[in-house]
Amino acid sequence: MKAPIFLAAGAGLAVFALALRPAAVEAQGGSAQQVNSTLDGMCASCHALTKPADTTVEHLWNRKGPDLWYAGDKFNRDWLVAWLQNPTTIRPGGVMWFKHAKPGEPHDTIDTAAVEKHPAVNNAVTAEKFADALLALKSDGLVPEGAFKPEAVNMTMGKLAFGKLRGCVACHQDQPGQGGLSGPQLHDAGKRLRPDYVLSYTKDPQKFDPHVWMPTLTLSEPDLQRLTGYIVSLGKEAK
Repeated sequence: MKAPIFLAAGAGLAVFALALRPAAVEAQGGSAQQVNSTLDGMCASCHALTKPADTTVEHLWNRKGPDLWYAGDKFNRDWLVAWLQNPTTIRPGGVMWFKHAKPGEPHDTIDTAAVEKHPAVNNAVTAEKFADALLALKSDGLVPEGAFKPEAVNMTMGKLAFGKLRGCVACHQDQPGQGGLSGPQLHDAGKRLRPDYVLSYTKDPQKFDPHVWMPTLTLSEPDLQRLTGYIVSLGKEAK
């Protein structure tokens, strides 16, 4: 009997597929007003730029891109500016992994050709303006500043928690090609994500999205600090 691959979905750290056509971004790349107009028009057709009033399972299942209403709590600016100009796939299985699963041998796999691709913003100045507009979007206290305590990190235990003790590797990759396909890859998380966000989201994903499938693991504070420390170290060694 063919064994299905374990594709349980992970954190809302996402493919981040802003619905921007490159030509439109280039044409509107001037004023802050034009940038905000594009965000409210094109981007909002796929992403929630404000906290959704509809938090049903159906809303989660039907969304085209990840929520961005807390982007300012989540992303590092340097990474975001660079990524907008040269987008890479963050979630190997797409925004909704089950829509891209296909039969394979010896187990089911992902149809990578069907995974959503994000167009690039054509110039650095426009990318910076879009990044700044997105980073102005913040949650109302969901990510407390200073929640992550780097002095509390035990990297060895954090890596062990990720790979074995807490099951993160079932959905996420901490190295390219190593780990699950349904959650966002985390092998560049140190460049992409803010530590306070990683800790806050890991602690209680349902505070951000009531029906998101990433489990709340009821981790102890030391466990949260170690796991966050390991995750935010990933990718920083790559220059």
